Amino acid sequence: MLSFLLKRIVLSLVTLILLSIMVFLGGQVLPGNVGRAILGPLADQRAVDALNHSLGLDRPLLVQYWDWITNFIQGDMGMSYIFRAPVAPFVIDALGNSMKLALVAFVLVVPLGILGGIVAALNVNRPIDRIISLGGLSATVLPEFVTGIIFILIFGVWLDWLPIAAAWPANAGFFTQVYYLILPAMPLFLVLFGYIARMARSGMIDALDSDYTRTAVLKGLPWRTVIWRHVLRNALLPTITVIATQTGYLIGGLVVVETLFRYQGIGSLIFTAARGKDFPILEAGILTIGIVYSVATLVADILYSVLNPRIRLGTEQ
Repeated sequence: MLSFLLKRIVLSLVTLILLSIMVFLGGQVLPGNVGRAILGPLADQRAVDALNHSLGLDRPLLVQYWDWITNFIQGDMGMSYIFRAPVAPFVIDALGNSMKLALVAFVLVVPLGILGGIVAALNVNRPIDRIISLGGLSATVLPEFVTGIIFILIFGVWLDWLPIAAAWPANAGFFTQVYYLILPAMPLFLVLFGYIARMARSGMIDALDSDYTRTAVLKGLPWRTVIWRHVLRNALLPTITVIATQTGYLIGGLVVVETLFRYQGIGSLIFTAARGKDFPILEAGILTIGIVYSVATLVADILYSVLNPRIRLGTEQ
């Protein structure tokens, strides 16, 4: 088990190092001049050059990268070019907001997606199976801005059940915040439902056709006991990996949803930083998402190995 964990941790660290290099170099190739973007198009060129020098942007790229990544490891994400303030509070607050939205979407989609997959597998090739499978697959290909606008029109404008913006009042309580996040979570629900339901359905079908399921049935165990004790434990293993991989999307791929619903999350922050050439916020935000994604994947690997001893033992041999 220790060897398995060490391999996964080393792989995650290598992935994050490569991501940090790609993020840094990607920020450098964005068009535009940082000093010019901050001071405006009418600023004198000497003032622009002086600002770029004070920000350290005229140093060699290798030096800039080393200073940035070493400071990031120590918890210093740098200073924002636009806000002239430390980057860390902006990233932490935005990440917290995105995690709230992701949590609401997860609470909705995970149990319903798994339930949909189970129902489809127990009724394979029947009308309900086709409805769940085709409906979930169709929902995954619909862009979030399309479903988001539809939900706004239906639930926010016509029925007036939910607020169309995710900006809740100051000092709002837990349930008030959840109420404001239901509508933004609905487009995410549609995107993720199809993936989770399809993996749960596939795992259930394989488990129902396995030898241990047939043995349990031949022993005379009630069908409900066979499902709960023998089928679900093995059927949901692939679903764990799918749920974990979607965590990165839920945290970092929310630019469209957060912009549409005027929500101050990490995706919206990265989009604003990219438009304003605010490289410290841009780089710190993307790398933070990479860390969240790596941690989620590592947790999924650990859970998968715990629930499936064959994977763990096979790795240790």
